[in-house]
Amino acid sequence: MTKYELAVVVSANIEDEKRAEVLDKVKALVERFGGKITDVDDWGKKKLAYEIQKMKEGFYYFIHFEAETSAPAEIESRIRIMDGVIRYLCVKQDEK
Repeated sequence: MTKYELAVVVSANIEDEKRAEVLDKVKALVERFGGKITDVDDWGKKKLAYEIQKMKEGFYYFIHFEAETSAPAEIESRIRIMDGVIRYLCVKQDEK
């Protein structure tokens, strides 16, 4: 199993309940493709580096998980079309 970090930026224009649902859906996707979540960092509301879809702020979440090498592509393909997610990035973590 390989360690990954999934960064997700959720729209600041949706209410707290919907934002929690989006995060739960992302976590469920990771687990659906064989990922084992080890940690979820909630960075809260931050200013975006540049305006995206006329938004200047977003909620940042970092999900650390272990999965097979095929899982990140499957996860990203489904996050891409998810409502409420404005940016995402999945990277392999260095083995230390």
